[in-house]
Amino acid sequence: MYLVAFGITFVLFIRQRNQGLITCSNDDTYTLFLYAIAGLILGARLFSTLFYNGTLFYWKRPWLIFWPFSQGQFVGLPGMSYHGGLVGAVVGTYLFSRKYKMRFLTIADTLVAGIPLGYTFGRLGNFINGELWGRVSTVPWAMVFPDAPSYSTSYAWVRSIADKLGIAYTSGAMINLPRHPSQLYEALFEGVLLWLFLWFLIRKRDKFPGYTLSWYFIGYGVVRFFIEYMREPDAHIGFIIAGGAQTEPTALFLSFLNISLGQLFCLAMIIAGAVMLWFGYRKRRQNA
Repeated sequence: MYLVAFGITFVLFIRQRNQGLITCSNDDTYTLFLYAIAGLILGARLFSTLFYNGTLFYWKRPWLIFWPFSQGQFVGLPGMSYHGGLVGAVVGTYLFSRKYKMRFLTIADTLVAGIPLGYTFGRLGNFINGELWGRVSTVPWAMVFPDAPSYSTSYAWVRSIADKLGIAYTSGAMINLPRHPSQLYEALFEGVLLWLFLWFLIRKRDKFPGYTLSWYFIGYGVVRFFIEYMREPDAHIGFIIAGGAQTEPTALFLSFLNISLGQLFCLAMIIAGAVMLWFGYRKRRQNA
């Protein structure tokens, strides 16, 4: 799914280049994607291990961050953070623009116009893997994810949901409750709909360099922030801001005031996008 995502973004970049929206040779395009993808993978892995791990394990053993073996077995590099990937891709693109003397914001605007459609397939990969599941829910389309934790019917809230859904159980039994397919929500809203918004509305109204990038930050940040309320936070991290009267169990939505780490990163994206828009409009007025 990563390969599909990169491929779609590449094709959409080439399409815009052929339309004359950016001047970039074939060789430079390949190099740009090498820089951006390398930065994405490095950033995604670093954020996942250093911020989402929930312990100081990798801070004390940084040489293990990219070590693909555990207890003598090959395990690859489990754990990739979207926000880390974004930071890494931005850094990689910036380094490319400096080395090849191209305008960073123009490159970034062209790239982000196609990224959400590629990102869609990354979330479909999460769904196929049955990972990054949502919170427990009774909506008709809720799904049981085999690797999600089960809960004891000794808890009143577990019995209440099981009764509502007509799930048979015995006293004290462990049951795996249906959850929001939050990966599909993200694929639709952060992927397809955000791409349609950027590609058909924002891109064609490009008012200044960085305009499309700004709206990408804002659009993704807003959508992901609210979807996080339906996605269970990492159990070992929980809520960074526990403003609700109740924070446990994290498998249930209990309050809008319980904020996850992902939501804090989304707020940073929204603020960054808004600041970029403000500076862009201000500079445009000054140059008018």
